[in-house]
Amino acid sequence: MTSKSLKINQKGNLKYITFPKLEKIGAVRHVFSTRLGGVSTGDTASMNLSFNRDEKETVMENYRILCGAVGIDTEHLVLSHQTHTNNVITVTEKDCGTGITKPSFNDIDGLITNVSGVALVTQYADCTPLLFCDPVKKVIATSHAGWRGTVKLIGKVTVEKMVNEFGCDPKNIIAGIGPCIGRCCYEVDDPVYNEFVKIPFLDLSKIITPKGNGKYMLDLVEANKQILIHSGIDPKNIDCSDICTCCNAEEMHSHRATGGKRGNLAAIIELI
Repeated sequence: MTSKSLKINQKGNLKYITFPKLEKIGAVRHVFSTRLGGVSTGDTASMNLSFNRDEKETVMENYRILCGAVGIDTEHLVLSHQTHTNNVITVTEKDCGTGITKPSFNDIDGLITNVSGVALVTQYADCTPLLFCDPVKKVIATSHAGWRGTVKLIGKVTVEKMVNEFGCDPKNIIAGIGPCIGRCCYEVDDPVYNEFVKIPFLDLSKIITPKGNGKYMLDLVEANKQILIHSGIDPKNIDCSDICTCCNAEEMHSHRATGGKRGNLAAIIELI
């Protein structure tokens, strides 16, 4: 696995990814996991971050290993139950432990906070990770964008919530679009294509490649990039992944590559 746009880090057996533009501003701790460096076994080996697919203490140890590498306290984590919505909520320090020691938020695919020491977590196994930081207003967010969340414009919803609740200027927002299934591997059919056609501002020639017989290859990174730019984020402030989770299934959890026999990756971001 290689990347020209994201930073791949190695600490012993642990391999994890960071976003150069988020690193440069110095306002956040953040990480996107790979499947390497954890203690899970079998189909979820080895860095699985889903409590629904593994023993709780095993997953907690994985979080301790991953978070320890970037200086995040696992007691600060906030998780939600993701269901491919565009529902985005704001959380504070009182929500730390949600999804671990407290009941999870249900039907929530995006989290925002302006509180330091609150670590927002979203999970993936081919869907698109979105991370955000406004270093001026000191607001962060992360949202989970599979194709359903993408056509529901969860990236735009997240930016609008940052603007409306905290007065963020989109031009100040630094964003990262993380590893997901790439156009090389993501074949979809007419029902999915027809949902993207409904979004008038998308340049579908850059997002979808027709294969014939009602089949198409879909580029989720490009789709979400266009959505973030349409939301007012400067293209120069966006790190875009060039890593396909399906192509790199030995190092990344991929639902499509494994037929669902996999763990979860996680994106985590916390204000310093």
